[in-house]
Amino acid sequence: MSNIKLIKVAEPWLKTSCELGEAPFWDKKSNTLRFVDIIKKQLHVVNLDEGPSSHKTIDLPFSIGCTANIEGNDDEFIFGGKDGYGIANKKTGQPKYIKKFWSEEEVQSGKAHRSRSNDGSVDSHGRFYVGTMNDPTIVGEPGPEGVLFRLDPDLSLHRIKEPVTIPNGMSWTLDNKTMYITDSPTGKIEAYNYDVESGKVDLTTGRPFFTCPIEGGVPDGHCQDAEGHFWVAMFGTSKVVRVSPAGQIVTEITLPTRCVTCPGIAGEDLYITSAAEEDPDKYPESAKLQGATFKVPIGVTAAPINEFTMLAKA
Repeated sequence: MSNIKLIKVAEPWLKTSCELGEAPFWDKKSNTLRFVDIIKKQLHVVNLDEGPSSHKTIDLPFSIGCTANIEGNDDEFIFGGKDGYGIANKKTGQPKYIKKFWSEEEVQSGKAHRSRSNDGSVDSHGRFYVGTMNDPTIVGEPGPEGVLFRLDPDLSLHRIKEPVTIPNGMSWTLDNKTMYITDSPTGKIEAYNYDVESGKVDLTTGRPFFTCPIEGGVPDGHCQDAEGHFWVAMFGTSKVVRVSPAGQIVTEITLPTRCVTCPGIAGEDLYITSAAEEDPDKYPESAKLQGATFKVPIGVTAAPINEFTMLAKA
């Protein structure tokens, strides 16, 4: 423990009061940070040149779980939404679907209704991976009914891994030979061999990379920095940790609320979203800043943030 750098955060950057804040994404060109509240169906946008005073909230017609930029398109972003992939206007948030997840049979069976997107990430060849899960507002406790999808630049849709329960952080090693996938209830981030040319995830090679060491906590979203280290939100623990490529914790950030969800790097700062406290009677102090957004200087930049390559007309 003596070799672990400890950082304690006392105050939020933004008192956002999200029910389920997620997916902080740095739009480098405009120097804006956007993130979502999946349950409240909202998009949050902050101009980082201006700071918290520029924060605006946009109501959405359906939930969005994650977003990414589109190569060559400064006006719109791509997202994983309630029913599929879509694009939205960066200024207004106005969304439209471009590819639905579910077959007609899955719609008729109610699976589409029971599901929503969660986390996602774009690989170095511009493919957008998005994981779906049972919507807890509809089914309560999620079951193993989720699917990891991939949208390719030609807008073809591929089912990559199923079943999953709560798909979260996804990323690749800097050499693109390994893909990391989190299924939170397992308590682990798994590593898989990855063929970046084809986009094939070799599911037979899955091996544990990182396991949450705190009882009652699970790995949620994560991001990677330019040194190949991971910043992992550990939901239910008040902590975000920096994990080395060897899977060892080297930095521990303690926050004033337990249900931290996802980190994202902008410049040399880490922005962390959070969710509503699940047990406010037991943890009243955590509930005071539930759903807030936090900022932590970390002194390292992000790994390359890939953009979706859209070669087909939406």
